Amino acid sequence: MTQPRTQQRITRDDLEAKFRETQSGWQGKLEDKKQSLMAIASIAGVALLLLFFVLGKRSGKKKTTFVDIRRV
Repeated sequence: MTQPRTQQRITRDDLEAKFRETQSGWQGKLEDKKQSLMAIASIAGVALLLLFFVLGKRSGKKKTTFVDIRRV
């Protein structure tokens, strides 16, 4: 038979240490990619604005009515 395991209590300090370790790992990765992500997001935003402008301009031309006024 196996020996019964003694249960260790998980303390608040243990949890905080593990959370800090995990968070520092993510923070380091995010800081490295932050500049490139900001550049990609800004380029995508400008591209979307241009796309919406062009589509709006095109649909405006399709629906435009020309009225010709002549003098009699």
